[in-house]
Amino acid sequence: MDKVNQRMRIIEYIKKYGSITSRDAQFKLGISDPRKRISELRAKGYPIIDEWEKGKNRYGEGTIYKRYSLADNEDI
Repeated sequence: MDKVNQRMRIIEYIKKYGSITSRDAQFKLGISDPRKRISELRAKGYPIIDEWEKGKNRYGEGTIYKRYSLADNEDI
């Protein structure tokens, strides 16, 4: 899958579900390095914001991760 296709899949996912995490992108979209694609989308003018979230991994241990969304749910 090329970079352009990966970027568009991320944007479509955010529009459909409201946000995306790196884990979502990796396991649901098959994008191995979503952080790079997010950075490229920002450079192209997409108003992507992120915030840290706390969660638990499959072993019940605490973890933190970023959740990405469009600023003000803008329609792009």
